[in-house]
Amino acid sequence: MIIRDALPSDAEAIREIYNDAVLHTTAIWNDVTVDTANRVKWIQDRQALGYPVLVAVNEMNRVIGYSSFGDWRAFEGYRRTVENSVYVHKDFRGAGAGKTLLVELIERARALGKHVMVAGIEAGNESSIALHEKLGFIKTGLMPEVGIKFGRWLDLAFLQLKLNDRPAE
Repeated sequence: MIIRDALPSDAEAIREIYNDAVLHTTAIWNDVTVDTANRVKWIQDRQALGYPVLVAVNEMNRVIGYSSFGDWRAFEGYRRTVENSVYVHKDFRGAGAGKTLLVELIERARALGKHVMVAGIEAGNESSIALHEKLGFIKTGLMPEVGIKFGRWLDLAFLQLKLNDRPAE
């Protein structure tokens, strides 16, 4: 497996993974699917801000997962904190792509001088929470019933990873 920066030509595969998560999981709390043009713009917007969009590509040169991070909140005081997103194609979950993508995201965030990486995860998503904890994230909060999907209330778990010990600046 290779982890690399996403290209516009990866947008179709990213769209497929994203839409599957929208339609069949509580990993994304949207109800509306997107088209490829939407994902091209999303990639371009993230990269224009200096944030990575990464893809995991298997030996058949197929995109099997993607990840990114972006601003956690829009206020200046949060400028050293980012929130991650990691999604893996349904046929490749549990094979290590998510971990590999997240490890690279952490390194990219450190290289950009970020101080904390946050993960907001549906509280019932035990595999995603376990993956984050395996990489050093700690649970910092639980917000009961803040979302809704598939006709039920969803709880949001927050985890975070301190990326460095640099002083506030």
